[in-house]
Amino acid sequence: MGGARWATEGSHLALPLDVLERSLNKKMSLQLKDGRLIEGKLVGFDQYMNLVLEESEEKRDETGRRLGTVILRGNNVVTICPT
Repeated sequence: MGGARWATEGSHLALPLDVLERSLNKKMSLQLKDGRLIEGKLVGFDQYMNLVLEESEEKRDETGRRLGTVILRGNNVVTICPT
């Protein structure tokens, strides 16, 4: 089996890093391994899927905590969703 193929968009396959590239400067919601939810604008990433978010906020229940600019290590992220 050749190469990583994770998601389909229309009739062609999309690689995770390609999806992140198209998501630059857009708001997203990240679920972390420890259950926390982080929302912010994606401004950078690398081949390990380490992510840089600006204007980020940690969401818990009905409250939020402003975090500002954060770097999230890729292996701590469970789910990435555009908002």
